[in-house]
Amino acid sequence: MTVEAPVKIAKRPDPVKLTTESAAKVASLLAQEGDGDLFLRVAVAPGGCSGYSYEMFFDSELDEGDIVREFDGVRVAVDPESAKMLIGSTLEYEDGLQGGFHLVNPNATRTCGCGSSFS
Repeated sequence: MTVEAPVKIAKRPDPVKLTTESAAKVASLLAQEGDGDLFLRVAVAPGGCSGYSYEMFFDSELDEGDIVREFDGVRVAVDPESAKMLIGSTLEYEDGLQGGFHLVNPNATRTCGCGSSFS
């Protein structure tokens, strides 16, 4: 006798989420580029004064294993290694003199004053 049990397959958690404001700004910047194949890539790289630094740039090629999510029409890709350090992070955007993009990472134990470096 075979017993079938339901199997739940969970989606991997979002490595980074975009606020409505940050998604709107990224969409605006992507529109200025004029290339519909571009998406936002968020990554973590060794370096910076606290050990790691954030990288954000437009990319057109997905790599195997990339985690891709969409927020208000903006595609965001994160490589698997960066995703481990970014889980639960939020990309915020604030307009103004002291504004710009800011990544809020709950996994960071220490951050640099510039806000782009963490450990």
